[in-house]
Amino acid sequence: MLHEEALTAQIIGAAIEVHRRLGPGLLESAYQACLARELSLRNIPFEREVSLPIEYEGIQIDCSYRLF
Repeated sequence: MLHEEALTAQIIGAAIEVHRRLGPGLLESAYQACLARELSLRNIPFEREVSLPIEYEGIQIDCSYRLF
């Protein structure tokens, strides 16, 4: 559990750094690209826009959320 807490702290720190440098008001895509760069600089593994499938009444629906 300690590893997960430390990783969470590193990810939040990266996100705060991006927001501190860019400030508010930009499009999500700008923050996403910069966060990807910041995570890479910190050697934190990640995947971009991973699909989270939606299931409804036992059937997978052809739409999904995209997670960063």
